[in-house]
Amino acid sequence: MQSYFVTDYDPTIEDSYTKQCVIDERPARLDILDTAGQEEFGAMREQYMRTGEGFLLVFSVTDRGSFEEIYKFQRQILRVKDRDEFPMILVGNKADLELQRQVTQEEGQQLARQLKVTYMEASAKIRMNVDQAFHELVRVISRKFQEQECPPSPEPTRKEKDKTGCHCVIV
Repeated sequence: MQSYFVTDYDPTIEDSYTKQCVIDERPARLDILDTAGQEEFGAMREQYMRTGEGFLLVFSVTDRGSFEEIYKFQRQILRVKDRDEFPMILVGNKADLELQRQVTQEEGQQLARQLKVTYMEASAKIRMNVDQAFHELVRVISRKFQEQECPPSPEPTRKEKDKTGCHCVIV
């Protein structure tokens, strides 16, 4: 995650970045792996998916084909993770290119509802919502970890009703 835009980006198998930031007054270190979407890198991409704690599903609003691939990537992540849900954010990139748009905001929002994820539009070129997308993903990951550590408990008994905090069973 660089603070500058590369006009002639040459997609490779992967690019990795580390970024230190503060999100909601808490320090965070983001280890970001930007992987190629091409089919020939599918096996390698699955290896990356195994270790990821959250995913930005990014498509170009100027390329309907990239939008149509998102569902496949989301299903692949869930299959690799062996989960029904996992922290993800859907991001429509190149939102600054309104005249070249092939995917409407409504279509992005509709897909996000189907995938049960948050939708954002961004522009790497003008730095619109780039940091916000990563920050929101960290929030989603944090909420998921909190739920796993403190899952919802059954209805409290009369004796427990006066207690506050999360009910956790530690074995």
